[in-house]
Amino acid sequence: MAQAAAAGDKNKPVNKFTLAALAGVPLIMVLGNSMLIPVLPQMAKTLRVSQMQISLIITLFSVPAGLVIPLAGFLSDRFGRKKVIIPSLFLYGLGGLIAGGGAVFLKEQAFPLILGGRIIQGIGAAGTAPIAMAFCGDLWQGKERAKSLGVIEAANGMGKVASPILGSLLGLIAWWAVFFFFPLIIAVVILAVWLLTKEPDRQQEPKTVKQYLNAIRKIFKKKAPLLLSCFFAGSAALLILFGVLFYLSDYLEKKFGMDGLLKGAALAVPVLFMSTTSYITGALIKKHVAVMKWLVVSGLGLMAASLLTLPVFNNIYAFFGGISLAGIGTGLVLPCLNTLITGSTDKDERGLVTSLYGGVRFLGVAAGPPLFGWLVGIGQHIMFWAAAGLAATAGLLAFFLIKVRAIQASQPSNSPEDQQVSKQIMVKPVARPAYIYNSLAGRPHELLVARKPLPEMPRGNKDGQVNNGDL
Repeated sequence: MAQAAAAGDKNKPVNKFTLAALAGVPLIMVLGNSMLIPVLPQMAKTLRVSQMQISLIITLFSVPAGLVIPLAGFLSDRFGRKKVIIPSLFLYGLGGLIAGGGAVFLKEQAFPLILGGRIIQGIGAAGTAPIAMAFCGDLWQGKERAKSLGVIEAANGMGKVASPILGSLLGLIAWWAVFFFFPLIIAVVILAVWLLTKEPDRQQEPKTVKQYLNAIRKIFKKKAPLLLSCFFAGSAALLILFGVLFYLSDYLEKKFGMDGLLKGAALAVPVLFMSTTSYITGALIKKHVAVMKWLVVSGLGLMAASLLTLPVFNNIYAFFGGISLAGIGTGLVLPCLNTLITGSTDKDERGLVTSLYGGVRFLGVAAGPPLFGWLVGIGQHIMFWAAAGLAATAGLLAFFLIKVRAIQASQPSNSPEDQQVSKQIMVKPVARPAYIYNSLAGRPHELLVARKPLPEMPRGNKDGQVNNGDL
């Protein structure tokens, strides 16, 4: 009965308030990097550090997050999603207070303390968006799951759209004001998650660490090509996105003299296309695995093509058109990867698998700014062409390693329509010679008499079994 109730709950439409609370979690997480990008040049001047050093503001947030995320996923599988998300958000806000306080009181000497605050924020970020994704996977399934994950990715994207503008506005007050914004907005999200979300009842006792690791090992043994190709694609997409944004922030200021709100709006253009595409993609893909695969491959191909042509354009409008196409490609890729990964695992292991995926995404974000900073020193053409090669490689791996039939065969049918069919008793008549039916046509009462099966049709043949959904 408990399992039936749980299944019934999962088939209900998405609760808007619950989804809004969970969507606030990735929104907060993405502010941790994107909101700082517009003020990084000003921060570097004030703290008297190089471009490579200032990129550590992004890297030392993302690397700890990427490393701690698997632990956060394990803890969420074992103790519950909310018990991980809420303390993680608290740590996130605390790190902002430390970084902002260091900037106010230590001024030019604040760089080490700011980095320390960013590390604490990164540890807190480990228990945010990936666990929210797993939470959605627990609460909903089928097309409702795809829809909810599309909203989660769109919230992530909208955070990227709003954060450059918001960071630029706060930068007009002081570059360190962005750090104090984190604890203010996080308090609201903590209350929303606490009051508006409820975890489904667990159907069994949590696994021991050994059982848990064995289960994960079995998942990767069976689905390593799918998971690893998805991990690589997600990491590559975000590495390119944040690398381009980091380059663009400095490029717009040095070449066109853009600063403040105007620069923030310009940085928001590619991520606006990405977030809009993410939302539409998440709403449309439902459970169509073949569509997801081709959208991943097409999105990565679009990114590669646009990055190849970016060095050719000297016109600013054509340049923004190119990076907007790359944003659209990213928006096609990420919601499909989210759905493929959350749908490939059971509830009890979903937290760790989605967290591993979140970890490699964070590592992609961490690698983007320093890698693009190093490559642009070699040459702008080399930077864009290397990024195009990375996107093309990820697309080829997705094309060859995401096996549609294998995924479809491993997924149980969980849609309400399928469950309704499975509840009906459907008995196929045992094939018998036509003369038997003809001989009984005039004597229907004899149909009720138990008869022995014919010799050629032994008792228990599959054609005579009840179809309860297991056949």
